[in-house]
Amino acid sequence: MGRLVARTRQVDVPGPLLDRLPARGGSAWVEGRDGVVGTGAALRVDAGSGPGRFERARDAYAAWLADVEVDDEVALPGTGPVALMSFTFSDAAVGSLLLVPRVAVGRRGDTTWVTHVGTVDEVDAAFAGDPLPPAEHPEHQPEADRPRHAGASVPDVRWLEAVATAVERIRAGELEKVVLARDVAVWSEAAFDARVLARRLAGRFPGCMTFLVDGLVGATPELLVERAGRRVTSVPLAGTAPRGDDPETDRALGEALLASAKDRHEHALLVTAVDRVLHDALASVSHGAEPHLLQLDNVQHLATRFVGELADGDDTDVLQLAARLHPTPAIGGVPTDRALALVDELEGLDRGRYAGPIGWVDHHGDGQVGIALRCAEVQGARARLFAGAGIVADSLPESELEETRVKLRAMRSAFSG
Repeated sequence: MGRLVARTRQVDVPGPLLDRLPARGGSAWVEGRDGVVGTGAALRVDAGSGPGRFERARDAYAAWLADVEVDDEVALPGTGPVALMSFTFSDAAVGSLLLVPRVAVGRRGDTTWVTHVGTVDEVDAAFAGDPLPPAEHPEHQPEADRPRHAGASVPDVRWLEAVATAVERIRAGELEKVVLARDVAVWSEAAFDARVLARRLAGRFPGCMTFLVDGLVGATPELLVERAGRRVTSVPLAGTAPRGDDPETDRALGEALLASAKDRHEHALLVTAVDRVLHDALASVSHGAEPHLLQLDNVQHLATRFVGELADGDDTDVLQLAARLHPTPAIGGVPTDRALALVDELEGLDRGRYAGPIGWVDHHGDGQVGIALRCAEVQGARARLFAGAGIVADSLPESELEETRVKLRAMRSAFSG
């Protein structure tokens, strides 16, 4: 096999990017109209377990890039040979991976492109014809049989007891916060189509980042970190309330969230932790003095936006930044070690890649990484849906259970249509 080439050309890409997903072997990261959708895998790295999984994935990608001729006439973040990745929440879990699509279709603003990776002959042949994967519209996809509830790893009553225990530990001074997750299993007589799930999520949550990587599909509102040149951005979330059925109720719920001592404390723990990491990693960083509301279709969160810059000559890439930030208090707790130990003790489920870093990185080190929230692991006609809640000293178990139910509605709606 000859030397590989990754060739990127600006082409017209009509319609939503998610329409370019193939029936099998597709991957995606889409925010609104922008993003990247991939077909196949020119490189797949199974990163293994342990804290070194980020470094192994990065090193394998860099070694592969050293043998690839990059021919990129567009030269924007996300062009050239781009890698999509999804990492497990826990160091101990297996399943972290990074993959470079053989064909990637992307959009940034008004610019659209396609990248093909292969031998010179393969890439020449691809561009000699129509270089775009065919568009397949949602109405042309067969609907799966209705989803059926198959229970949870932990019954509701046991999860409530776990929350109560966590509150006791926090009030006793063992830790300040812990995040406890729940899962719900669903099944169908026909295989679920991850493309249809992704389209439904993108349609309902256009402000979120819709993703599909190796069967993990979801729409996350939380940007762990983004790098574009020297500029670095992070938008952590903590503190949640439902949306109201009318403008007056919705406004009251938002104002109550902004005024909630419990939610403001939870959010402040997160801001302090993220600020500490970014100050160590960047030449400069700043954030808003007060949290703002991030409002989604079904819930609203307290959010703080961080913006910073790498020092001149610092080539730290987005994957390295994500490894330094993960796990934040938004998905683990404070202090981290004690919170993670309590998660292992009380949660009673394997999170897999739920709440792990997910996103993309290009050959320059630019990229976006979110936290895999509001998501499901799909395997044929079986799927597991996930949601979590942050537990602090003032938490009420019944309120935290209801919060997870509200969050789970996002994925339930994608399965039910």
